[in-house]
This record gives sequence, C-alpha cells and structure tokens, in this order.
Amino acid sequence: MSLSASPTSDQPLLLLDGMSLAFRAFFALSPDIATSGGLQTNALHGFASMLLSLVKSQRPRALAVAFDLPGGTFRDEMTEDYKGGRAATPPEIEHQFDLISGLCAALHIPVVGVPRFEADDVLATLSARGRDLEWPVVIVTGDRDSFQLVEDPYVRVLYNKRGVSDYDLYDEAGILARCGVEPARYPMYAALRGDTSDNLPGVPGVGEKTAAKLFATYRDLDDLFAHVGELTPKLRESLTQFENRARQNERVMTLVRDVPLEVTLEELHLGGWSSAEVAAFFDRYEMHAMRRRFEAALREGLFGTSSDGGGAVDDVGPVSPATPAAPSLSPTELSALGDGEWFLVSEGDHVGVVDVESARFAVGSVTDVLARLGGRPIS
Repeated sequence: MSLSASPTSDQPLLLLDGMSLAFRAFFALSPDIATSGGLQTNALHGFASMLLSLVKSQRPRALAVAFDLPGGTFRDEMTEDYKGGRAATPPEIEHQFDLISGLCAALHIPVVGVPRFEADDVLATLSARGRDLEWPVVIVTGDRDSFQLVEDPYVRVLYNKRGVSDYDLYDEAGILARCGVEPARYPMYAALRGDTSDNLPGVPGVGEKTAAKLFATYRDLDDLFAHVGELTPKLRESLTQFENRARQNERVMTLVRDVPLEVTLEELHLGGWSSAEVAAFFDRYEMHAMRRRFEAALREGLFGTSSDGGGAVDDVGPVSPATPAAPSLSPTELSALGDGEWFLVSEGDHVGVVDVESARFAVGSVTDVLARLGGRPIS
C-alpha cells in the first residue's frame, strides 16, 4: 500500500520517543533484571514490553523510533545552560540504548536521529509528513512539549504519565481540558510557565492557571505584551521585566517540523524482519519469555510480513528454558513477578516485562513460591 493513500483509522503511523520511553522503562523496572553474565537489561525489557503493548493496542501500519544523538543541539546555542542541572545519565542505561536499537533492527523498525536536533523535532517532522498525507498519527512520549503537535483529526499524543503502562491519549479537546489552551498555543503557554526539566525558568508569578487565563484573552505573546497595561500591577511588572525570557522560551520550546530526514515514510512500513534474527536477539539477552510473546505477535501479523514474504514465524528451534533471576532484595521487599522468565521487584515497582493478563496468569501458577519467600502476589 502506498503511503500516498490514507489508511483506515486503526492503521496509524506510530511514532515512539525512544529516549523518553527508555528512561521510563529504566526507572520503572528493577536493576536486578540482567543476563546471567551480569549485563543489566531492565530498560531493554521494559521498552520491549511497551513496544509490544503499543503495537497490540494501536495496530499501526508504520512505525518509527526517534532518539537523540550524541552532541549538542541548536537549542544549546539559543540559551545558556539548556537542560543544565539534570542528573548525569546513569551508566547502567547507556549501553541499553544500543540494545534497544538492536531490538528495533531485528524487527526492521527504523530508528531515526538527526545531528543537532532532538528526538522531539524528529517526531514533529514525521508527524507533519503523516498529517500532510492525511494519515492518522499517534505519538507516544512522556514529554509534554509534544502536546503542541496534536491536530484533529490526524495527530494525537499518547502521553506516558509514569512507568511502562500508564498512558493518556490526547486529541485537541484533551489538551485544552488539561492545559487550558489549544495545542497550537502550547509553546507560548509553556513559555510563561517555564520548564524546570529543561532548565527554562518561566515568568515569576505566572503558573499554569494564570498562563491559561491570559491566553483565553490574548491571541499570542505579541497580543499579550501589546495589552500588558490592562493587567494587574504585579502581573504587569513581572511580564514587562521578563518579556525577553518569555519570548526566548517560546522559540526554544517550539518544535521543528522540517528536520532534514533521510528516511522516507515509505520506509516506515512494518515488515521485512527475519524470524531467525528476532529469535537470536532475544536468546542473546536471555529474554526467553519475551521471545515467545513477540513470536506470537509476529504470527498474528502485528509487525507486518517477514523478509521472505510470509507472515508466519519460522521454526528456528526450541526456546531455552527460562532461568529465574536471582533476587538480591530481602524477601519482605519482594512482591511481584512476571511470565515464565520471572523477576521479583520491589513493592511499588511495575512488573513491566509482562502485561497485566500474563502477570496474573503467572502469579496463579507460583503463588506457593511467593508464599515461601514471604512475598505478596499481585492481584
């Protein structure tokens, strides 16, 4: 099917913010998830589980994963100490970015990154291209900056609120209800509010409610500052003093929708994977239960057809028996486990490597094990 044709509503272009989802997975899952050789793979497990769940729920025709590339971006040149103050990237996740890219390569899913631009800009550009062809687009991210990309009836954002399974799907009405402004005006609203995660302070005394109230009256920053004399003395003084900051924030927060991309939308079609390569990838990192879950999805055709043109998974041999990960936590801290290749994680953590249905099935089969450990089965 040519991408110049519009797919049905249940066949979106699915765009994943790889950086955002990888970090969510890393912090949601136990660091004890690792290979027998000690290679930490919790972010890989979480990302794989998220990817599979998203493909099952969204049934995309095409898919891409966007990542930041090493080095600075043009935003670093626009404002001093952009994203300064952030904690250093944990070394335990650094190698897992490559593992996640390897998973995508095995599934023949393009990983897209462009020097000097952020993953958000890549998502913005791909979503704009999909919109121009009247494709339904779903952007999956934990970054609120993508709210500005929402555009009915084509572009929606599936916002990852926390962990690996907690999402909200936003259309224009949803963004308006959440923020008090339309998606197109989100950058100016955020410019006044500021964004501490990017080290972009806002206008003192202007929070989310005040920013939304101002843009219910004024069209944009130009209109607001043209009528700043109509505001209360305190608010007028703060806006006048920090006008340059607000305007700079808006420029920094506005996503680029024309990033020079080498990949075409035609190349984002799902399919072209090799069942042997997929199996080899999961076996390499001892993800035997995850392999079974993906192979079931491949047989169902959720990732398109294989490189030989067939939709079925080849017989590549039996899966090695799963070996439970040896927990290093005390029995009273252990509370949840996953499917087959099970992991025990701290109470309050997400199971992550399995979906809820699989987790409940697994718990039912090993409740006695948990009881002996002093753990509590999830319900």
